[in-house]
Amino acid sequence: MNAQEIINKIDVNGNHSPFATYLDEDVFKLEQENLYRGKVWSYIGLDVEVPQPGDYKTTFVGDTPIVLTRGEDGSLNAWVNRCAHKGAVICRERHGHSDDGAFTCVYHQWAYDAKGDLKGVPFRRGMKGQGGYAKDFDMKNHGLETLRVQTVAQMIFATFDPETPDLEEFLGEKMCENIRRIMHKPLKLIGHTRQFMKGNWKAYAENSRDSYHGALLHLFYPTFGIYRQGQISEGITDKVGCHNYFNVSAPPKEDLDYKDYADEANREMQGPHQLQDTRVLNFIPERNDNVALSIQSLFPSVVLQQIQNTLAARQVLPKSTNETELVWTFFGYEDDDAAMDEHRLRNINLVGPAGLISMEDGEAVELVQNGVHRDGELRSFIEMGGNDVEDYTSPMGMDENAVRGFWKGYRAVMARD
Repeated sequence: MNAQEIINKIDVNGNHSPFATYLDEDVFKLEQENLYRGKVWSYIGLDVEVPQPGDYKTTFVGDTPIVLTRGEDGSLNAWVNRCAHKGAVICRERHGHSDDGAFTCVYHQWAYDAKGDLKGVPFRRGMKGQGGYAKDFDMKNHGLETLRVQTVAQMIFATFDPETPDLEEFLGEKMCENIRRIMHKPLKLIGHTRQFMKGNWKAYAENSRDSYHGALLHLFYPTFGIYRQGQISEGITDKVGCHNYFNVSAPPKEDLDYKDYADEANREMQGPHQLQDTRVLNFIPERNDNVALSIQSLFPSVVLQQIQNTLAARQVLPKSTNETELVWTFFGYEDDDAAMDEHRLRNINLVGPAGLISMEDGEAVELVQNGVHRDGELRSFIEMGGNDVEDYTSPMGMDENAVRGFWKGYRAVMARD
């Protein structure tokens, strides 16, 4: 099968997808064209990462290197990190600041402003009548390739396609409401971690949407009373299903019986089940909704999380058919005091590449990649809880609605049948 035939074999409701979607090089290439350069918004950062004019951040949309900048007028801009002269990378650091507002390619010193417009070329008129560019050389025609940029709350997204519907239409009202629920006041940047997985990006996209595995794989959850299937919860999708969020309410304090939580899991942690410092489990309510766990997956490239008081955006960066980088950006709120700063830092031990909860996810992605190797004609079975996509309320973890939604949305963008 060629790449388009593989994609067309994905079930229209997302119930089944060929393993070849993880393995085929041409599928990966087609994703870069149809998805990442198509009518899709990709997350590229938080506005707090580029707070001042001249600040920049390097990142990717798909496998294309991108620079996010803050302009002198306060605008947010994104352009391809590739000089219009020889194609060299312009910004080489992950985060930085330009004091003079210029972004200069080290190779031949072509200089651009924060919006990607060419502002300076060495020896443009040559020297002593020799060399230089033709008289009709116009710097306006040699700027950088730019992307459209829009925001929801303090999340920044970009798209290559000028015809992509506005961001809030793309995400839908329910998704925007949950983003604003988490980002309900100005943010404070805490820091970043990066995780490299030897697996396809879509395996992680499934993982973040899969509430079914939560208390089965992550035994820290039921063992220490953070989450169990019986808690009050909801799973919400957009009109297609490719975006979703799970919100789980904090259990009543009188319900915190770790044995009862463990009994709802099929396995239990081996060895001592005692934390030396239980403060890592503390949850300090910050809103009036009592939500203690929120995992929101926005197609195709980001997960917004609230786990206890740990807040983060996880950017999913596809590197090849079997390589994915996950960039965690942790944040708090601008008005956090020193005690809350310390609490959030302690809470971060729960998540990230080596988090007490989330360290198994990277392993799960690699297990999938290793398991499907060479048998691309076979397919996954995604029918827990039905064969379509719909919202639900408690109990969480009894279905694969959001996983089906991902494949349904992916097929809608990628298929040509």
